[in-house]
Amino acid sequence: MTADRISAYLARLGLEAAPPATAEGLTRLQEAHRWSIAFENLDIRLGRPIRIDGESVFDKLVTRGRGGYCFEQNRLFSDMLAALGFPNRPLLARVRLGLAPDDPHPPRTHMLLLVDLRGERWIADAGFGGSYVTPMPLVDGTTVTTGDGASHRLRCIGQPGDLEGEWLLERAGSAAATDGRAAPHTGWQPQYVFDLSPVAQADLDLSNHWTSTRPETRFTMLHMVSVPLPRGFVTLTDHALRITDEGSTSERDIATPADYHALLRERFGLTLSAEEVAALPLFAPSGPGGSALS
Repeated sequence: MTADRISAYLARLGLEAAPPATAEGLTRLQEAHRWSIAFENLDIRLGRPIRIDGESVFDKLVTRGRGGYCFEQNRLFSDMLAALGFPNRPLLARVRLGLAPDDPHPPRTHMLLLVDLRGERWIADAGFGGSYVTPMPLVDGTTVTTGDGASHRLRCIGQPGDLEGEWLLERAGSAAATDGRAAPHTGWQPQYVFDLSPVAQADLDLSNHWTSTRPETRFTMLHMVSVPLPRGFVTLTDHALRITDEGSTSERDIATPADYHALLRERFGLTLSAEEVAALPLFAPSGPGGSALS
């Protein structure tokens, strides 16, 4: 990792200098990453392969000003954390937010990071598009609250290798400050479960391929873009834009490619061209989804 690349990443995040390799520094870095680099799956909808090697994710998310989904976001975040003095390794999770209780074993389609902070284990996640959670020490019962008013809690629920998961991340908060998967609730909802088993690059490649190509899933059927706010959350699902900020929520439809293109640039900081936007199945439902632009 060169100094130029670190500088380019920090500039993408709007940071003048790298935070220290502390818990506070990790929190600040993840916050800046998530506020600045939107979660999005638009390349999937354009028929493009999702590459998660370090060169590809840096080029896409930093150099070309795009966003990405968890495997891209957390690969970039992992590389940058390591370069800035935060040792880390990937973990795989089963997402439970929005799933029925009778579906206990969804596939491992989410990547997060286990970070070593001077001998203490923390989880960090710059790539969950459904809501925002700050880094957390990996301790049973740890609870944190984010600016949108939501709380997250870690619970140790099983043993290593249990299909139901060793660790459970739960969320309690307004359903409006999510991407729409969370049902209205007054208590804790499961967000995802994971264990601490070592993960090889081949495991990530396999999960990424399944997630980006499996027919009739959220990622291959919907157009999704999201970014957290200091006290809220913004999500664009197909034509529906929802902005929750300081407890107030507004919604509107984005009907035309021109409006969608402007919104991606102005609200989410994404640099798709007008031609790419027009090629999305959202606006060209009878076509192949933009393969000519791949």
